[in-house]
Amino acid sequence: MATMQQTQLPTTRFDGSTGPRIIRPRDGKYVDLRSVGVRFMVWGAESGGDFSLVEHPIPPRTLVAPLHLHEREDEYSYVLEGRMGAQLGDDVVIAEAGDLVFKPRGQWHTFWNAGDTPCRILEIISPAGFEHFFNELGEQMAAAHAVSVAEVPDLGGLAARYGHYFQPESIARLCAEHGLTYPG
Repeated sequence: MATMQQTQLPTTRFDGSTGPRIIRPRDGKYVDLRSVGVRFMVWGAESGGDFSLVEHPIPPRTLVAPLHLHEREDEYSYVLEGRMGAQLGDDVVIAEAGDLVFKPRGQWHTFWNAGDTPCRILEIISPAGFEHFFNELGEQMAAAHAVSVAEVPDLGGLAARYGHYFQPESIARLCAEHGLTYPG
């Protein structure tokens, strides 16, 4: 009878390779965008451009972003812990741990932590590419010593390069309707 040999898989390497590896809980680049964190787990180069995967920790009762639209990619949010609220077009949903929320391209949407405890979601972005928006946004915040996303020079231009559009006027309404804050 043949025995299986246990192999030590490499931990995360973000060099564009597609070989087997383990992504441990503290692996991956992390950026803090104030209203949401972004931990990069799978970059598009690692999936042949098919998808990227990020983890988003969201502080309690926090709106992640104003209503926004993606022209190029779909997003799938899998709730790991806590409660995630989302507005998808005209519909509002609350997702619990174990739920998956689909946010299709071309639809105005937003999401938030709907609870008083931390919320963590895995965000699958398909096709890949939009993960670079998060990365550039984090780098520009750091370079500008910005304490909020709104302080990033030419935020609209950065977003437009990724086919991403915002409705900043939605922030006050969303916060009032759902008892949220927006530090962004």
